[in-house]
Amino acid sequence: MRLRITLILVALGLVTPVASASERTIVATTEVRAPVSEVWKAWTTTEGIASFFAPESKIDLRPNGAFEMYFDPKAPEGLRGGEGNEFLTVDPEKMLTFTWNAPPHLKTVRNQRTWVMIHFERIDANCTRVRLTNGGFGEGGNWDKSFEYFSKAWPDYVMKSLRERFEKNPVTD
Repeated sequence: MRLRITLILVALGLVTPVASASERTIVATTEVRAPVSEVWKAWTTTEGIASFFAPESKIDLRPNGAFEMYFDPKAPEGLRGGEGNEFLTVDPEKMLTFTWNAPPHLKTVRNQRTWVMIHFERIDANCTRVRLTNGGFGEGGNWDKSFEYFSKAWPDYVMKSLRERFEKNPVTD
């Protein structure tokens, strides 16, 4: 609960986050050739998620609503991917925050959650900058493995895939 309140206050600009020297955060940024409204839909609908992120998902776009990604939908529950995650804040076409968990093979940290914040910035009518920040990682053992995993996955897979989704299937009027 404390994490949720802190994230909401930071997102609203009511408090400034102060990070210790040991806090680890991943930041991935990309520019997408599409209007903010279309990039927002890609992140907030099951159809959008399927277009670049995961073949199946459960999306309930509201604070405390589900934000689950099923990378392996046929796997047993608990092993399908990003399960049990939820939206923390929803600021339409501007920002999302949600909880996120480690991959199933990192069992000792899987049931603990990090947080992800995504900002959508209009560059022009047909270009959007997307900045993803993932924080809340512990240190040592599987925390280090989770941090290393997402340090590659967010920029090299997710953000790249988002950008390519709109390059291959551009939005037309």
